[in-house]
Amino acid sequence: MQRRTKIIATLGPATADRGVLQQLLAAGVNLVRINMSHGDHAQHTQLINTVRECAHEAQKEIGILVDLQGPKIRIARFKHNSVILKTGGSFSLNPNLAKDLGDNLEVGIDYKNLINDVHPGDLLLLDDGMIVLEVQNLDNNKINCKVNVGGKLSDHKGINRQGGGLSADALTAKDKQDIEFAAKIAADYVAVSFPRAANDLQVTRDLLIKAGSRASIIAKIERSEAVEAIDEIITASDGVMVARGDLGVEIGVAELPAVQKHIIARARALDKAVITATQMMESMIYNPIPTRAEVSDVANAVIDGTDAVMLSAETATGKYPIKVVSAMAASCLAAERQKTTQISKHRIECRFNRADEAIAMSAMYAANHLDVKAIVALTESGSTPLWMSRIRTGIPIYGISRHQGTRGKMTLYRGVYPIALDLVNFKHEEVTRMVLDKLLANGLVDSGDLVIITKGDIIGLDDGTNSMKIARV
Repeated sequence: MQRRTKIIATLGPATADRGVLQQLLAAGVNLVRINMSHGDHAQHTQLINTVRECAHEAQKEIGILVDLQGPKIRIARFKHNSVILKTGGSFSLNPNLAKDLGDNLEVGIDYKNLINDVHPGDLLLLDDGMIVLEVQNLDNNKINCKVNVGGKLSDHKGINRQGGGLSADALTAKDKQDIEFAAKIAADYVAVSFPRAANDLQVTRDLLIKAGSRASIIAKIERSEAVEAIDEIITASDGVMVARGDLGVEIGVAELPAVQKHIIARARALDKAVITATQMMESMIYNPIPTRAEVSDVANAVIDGTDAVMLSAETATGKYPIKVVSAMAASCLAAERQKTTQISKHRIECRFNRADEAIAMSAMYAANHLDVKAIVALTESGSTPLWMSRIRTGIPIYGISRHQGTRGKMTLYRGVYPIALDLVNFKHEEVTRMVLDKLLANGLVDSGDLVIITKGDIIGLDDGTNSMKIARV
């Protein structure tokens, strides 16, 4: 049984070595995430080149996800790196304080406009909610607060406002430079941090196009405003990420499970990809096996229909990057054996606006009601296999494309396995035989198996899928 849910691994110091990267891909990674909050362009370029070399050697398609830093609102630095805030005490956020002069009374902030976004009574959550400040008043351009929950506070910790409402733009000057970098290295996906509305995604798309990139856009759902505008944001993007760190801080961790399920359901209903991220196997940063709760967390996301599950610090800086990928892969496979992951009513009562979408849905219906071994979509853009992947099934979908960019995008789609093959110069009657020979050569089918193939009358034409064929190997 092939695993259908994809695994995204964040790269970092723990996975920078070529040998570790080779093991990471062998363990089951489908995409790698480049976190633009750390490192520089030269380091990232070297790492991406190594990943692609390792993927080529292993004959695997590995997607590249560039994750923009976004307007992470942080405190500045303390004189002695950290302070202890006492519950019930006073503490101020001072946008005019020098960046390295913080003490136990006040600290500077990077986002100067914060003072215009808050009001007395607001709760500010620092360090992912470990420190809670209640705004008392705004005096002399300082935000004076009462410490509701104290503890240790160190340099550069993030600030969230409970309930959202911070007005920082989704794209910073750094993000715009990183978009040009993503275009230069031919990234398959670019993730936008902290979008509030569809316009944030359109601005990103315009910048990518201007830079010559065909990368797909992932909207990271991290703000409470994004949850309220979820359909608009999903429609404007190519996929979404349930980024549970900042989102949990803004809406409250108790609300996260229901919101996560809702986002996954809406993304699938709107024919977009969805990633579930943050602390999925956090304990394996230091421990060689996951907790039962972490395995259940991964399994629930899989059962709900997520396309991918993502590892962050577990593979970037953790002690057991290979073991955590293997553990996540095993958890996904176990969840996918549940019958509910293979039963679908997606768009069963809907009309289709496009012939290629109708073909995709027809192929999946036929596959789920026949003894079919494989589904094959000949694709230029990747749209047909994306639609197919919205249908729950236990049958593998092979997306055959001559375009590296299209194959890179398909690495994210649940149950879709990209294959490189250029069929443009073959006669129409030769195409089916070429496809079946490729599947046989790769050990994906056996003689006598039934295979469903979708394609267009003219191979190589975008949006040209108009036929479905059931063939026996």
